[in-house]
Amino acid sequence: MDLNADFTKRVVLHSADIPWEDSPMPGVTRRRLDRVDTDDERVTTIVRYAPGSKFSSHVHTGGEEFIVLDGVFQDDYGDWPVGSYIRNPPQSKHTPGSDDGCTIFVKLWQFQPDDRTFVHANLDKLGAIPDRDREGANVSPLYKDQYEDVRLERWDAGSSIEVDATGGAELFVLDGTLTESGETLSKHSWLRSPVNTTLAARVGAEGAVVWIKTGHLKGL
Repeated sequence: MDLNADFTKRVVLHSADIPWEDSPMPGVTRRRLDRVDTDDERVTTIVRYAPGSKFSSHVHTGGEEFIVLDGVFQDDYGDWPVGSYIRNPPQSKHTPGSDDGCTIFVKLWQFQPDDRTFVHANLDKLGAIPDRDREGANVSPLYKDQYEDVRLERWDAGSSIEVDATGGAELFVLDGTLTESGETLSKHSWLRSPVNTTLAARVGAEGAVVWIKTGHLKGL
């Protein structure tokens, strides 16, 4: 079943308000944010692994991108603690799970078919570059090609920040608060804005840390 599959619509969800649902694997539950119900099943979701749970080994034909929100996620490539950002490209294979339990924000089937670039980054250890065109925004690049721009941004408390969403934008709040178009987003809120828009955020008193992807909604 499709969920928030009309990419011309703005969507804001707060993960704490979404009930957990069972996945096909025992001990693994999820909160879906969007889904296109096709054979490829493009999906954005928050997944929770109970201690000792895991999926069977599988190939990510369409690629996988995730952030570890708590605990330690484990697979064939290593043990990934909270704050890890991972891109496993199409044709990568692993057996994901967690000995002690974890929660991840994950996107599936959203890579270019010929992408073979792995990215393994610790968001807590990345340096940040002040954006000369947006006062109060400090940027840590994660991945960029002709189709998308993925980065971590740290926004100063009380600042007013714009995000160019000409090619669409997606934002996931990792910490802090912000207000955009009259809606307040806090930790683990998710926003998707359609093409040819601009996000105008007012940052809360504690600042904000946000994962951002832009440019990837063109043609959807």
